[in-house]
Amino acid sequence: MKYPVKSSGLALAAIWATSPLQAQQTIDPAIADVANSGDTAWILTASALVLLMTLPGLALFYGGLVRAKNFLSVLIQCLAVAGVCSVLWIVVGYTLAFGGVTNGFLGSGMNWMLANLGNVRQDTFIPESTFVLFQMTFAVITPALMIGAWVERARFGWVVAFCALWLLVVYAPVTHWVWGGGWLSGLGVLDFAGGIVVHTTAGVSALVVAIMMGKRMGWPKTMMLPHSPALTVAGAAMLWVGWFGFNGGSALTATDDASAAIINTHIAASMAALVWILIEKFKVGKPTAVGVATGAIAGLATITPAAGFVGPGASIIIGAAAAIVCFFAVGLVKNGFKIDDSLDVFAVHGVGGMLGSLMLALFISGGFGGTGYPEGMAFGSQFVAQLIGVGAVAIWSAVATAIIGFGISFILPMRVSEDDERDGLDISNHGERAWDLD
Repeated sequence: MKYPVKSSGLALAAIWATSPLQAQQTIDPAIADVANSGDTAWILTASALVLLMTLPGLALFYGGLVRAKNFLSVLIQCLAVAGVCSVLWIVVGYTLAFGGVTNGFLGSGMNWMLANLGNVRQDTFIPESTFVLFQMTFAVITPALMIGAWVERARFGWVVAFCALWLLVVYAPVTHWVWGGGWLSGLGVLDFAGGIVVHTTAGVSALVVAIMMGKRMGWPKTMMLPHSPALTVAGAAMLWVGWFGFNGGSALTATDDASAAIINTHIAASMAALVWILIEKFKVGKPTAVGVATGAIAGLATITPAAGFVGPGASIIIGAAAAIVCFFAVGLVKNGFKIDDSLDVFAVHGVGGMLGSLMLALFISGGFGGTGYPEGMAFGSQFVAQLIGVGAVAIWSAVATAIIGFGISFILPMRVSEDDERDGLDISNHGERAWDLD
């Protein structure tokens, strides 16, 4: 479940009862079914911003990084994944993630096809339908992030089938564990906007798929330069702006909670981009357009789990750490482990999300300007909870991804043929050849 939030026009609900920055208050039962128009308008806007991150932000960011002969295939995959995950979220995904607590692992089936929705989502002042919409945009972008790991070689049919099953087997259960009142929530695991739910799941799964699928033909001996760094920077800029809705919207209210999360988001991205530029200056002699874009994304991914819990000073530190750690993670994965995670999904999103989730345990402290620890928690216990959350989700994501990926490959092969890969996926992913099983 997302954390209780303040409402700008009605009663207030504390994010954390013990926070030195928030007063403990309760929601008046008499107005519990009344939606606040300001909060609702903000979450609707935030939903549009998050969808902008996938379409067209992520599509352009990834599309510019591949060779020209594979550009359209990236756009097609992003559109198709967005479509199939949106439908599945409405049919069954939402109820698996948020349909009430059953055994701590999955939600109940009471909201299948969005049946039995409440007038107002519990502990908020927005309609539950608005909450469904906002969470749907998260369910869209999370599997879409993985596209960067298999670009230029994955078969379109396998991609769509894999992302559909992955949403139900990996994303929906993990969402319930952390945000839906599941077992990790009970342990005290914190994740403001998706460092564990979004970035750890997608990053770890992307790494597993990259290993399973194998290297692109000619990699790493053949230079595979991005065909349009300009499109990549434009896509990164859209992601940066859209992230205001991603993190700011996760406050579920149009108050200073949202603005604080947005400030932290922006300052972390800014710091990460600047530090990435500095690293490139010393490592390769000059900053690059792709580098500054990647640095900003690393900062955004790393601040995501902590955006609503820490202060701006901590966000600067988190942004700097994101650039340093993720930069060297990129080199380690590609040059050390020789894994062709084509667009560095694990090194940027996975490593960034896990790093931010662990750093949260320190910087949530009121002494560092954070909101303060939940009742009964301190740095040690919070760090252990975060470590368990990151570890459990990483393991589940890796194992489930391997099973799903190999299972689907018996029906729909993972990779295109050598001829199609050589010619480029813009040809093989147009028309019936994309679904050819030969």
